Amino acid sequence: MFSVSKNIVYSVCKNCSVRRFHVSPILKTFWERDDKGGYRDGKKLPPLKDRLREGLKELKGEIKLWTEEVKERFENDPILIFRPGEVDVKWRFGDEESLKKWNVTCDSDNGEGYSSASLSLTPQGKALFAGNLSMRVPKDGRVKRAGYCNMRTHRIRKSFKRDAHLDWSTYNMLVMKVRGDGRSYLLNIHCKGYYDLTWNDMYHYVLFTRGGPYWQIARIPFSKFYFGSKGRIQDRQVSVRLDRIASFGITAGERYGGDFSLEIDYIGLEFDPNHREEFAYEMYKTDRYIAST
Repeated sequence: MFSVSKNIVYSVCKNCSVRRFHVSPILKTFWERDDKGGYRDGKKLPPLKDRLREGLKELKGEIKLWTEEVKERFENDPILIFRPGEVDVKWRFGDEESLKKWNVTCDSDNGEGYSSASLSLTPQGKALFAGNLSMRVPKDGRVKRAGYCNMRTHRIRKSFKRDAHLDWSTYNMLVMKVRGDGRSYLLNIHCKGYYDLTWNDMYHYVLFTRGGPYWQIARIPFSKFYFGSKGRIQDRQVSVRLDRIASFGITAGERYGGDFSLEIDYIGLEFDPNHREEFAYEMYKTDRYIAST
């Protein structure tokens, strides 16, 4: 938030006898961006002393994380990170600690529906994303559609709360081992940038599940993901910025309600040397102001 004090300067116009006051704001604190654009729940921040006290408690952990970052920078060699044809598992589920990397939300969390969802472990140690999709729309005159549940990784951060990104530029394939219920799920790659113009940049593709007792391995090229913003497919399509991945998510939201269930063993990446496609969607030159971005 801004802490602003006004510096008032009294001046006289040279060509007239009108006297004016010039007010210039002076910023005395850091700028804190609002990722939600004012879409908040109305909660107030705790007092400054309490925030400083909590920050000092986290200092030890942040220094430890910074030390690990320095070691990782010297130890990791990009040539040894991946091998063609082998799956590099990024998220594997097997204990409660692996579930803490994900955040589960649904329309009822924001008072925009009545759906429910949870992320838990099965007796076999797999992740179970399950819940109930409700198409019932609240009668508030504001919400027009309802019925979605989402699981999403937490924002990637470096030490001392610095924003970071996942770099998947050395891969061209997303690999998932799942067991679904026959529904279709939407895969989301969030490429949020620094400026608010890119905060809603999202790339999507559909994960089709068969249902039944058998596991399936889905291999989806990144070239198939299409560009969207705020749930709308954009006319001007661009390929995924694989070096600027902010988060990854899975959404359950179809046209019919009811229970849903998706078991996940792992989510990984692969470089397939036989896949040469750079972008699956043809782009045509349009007149100015015809296509929206």
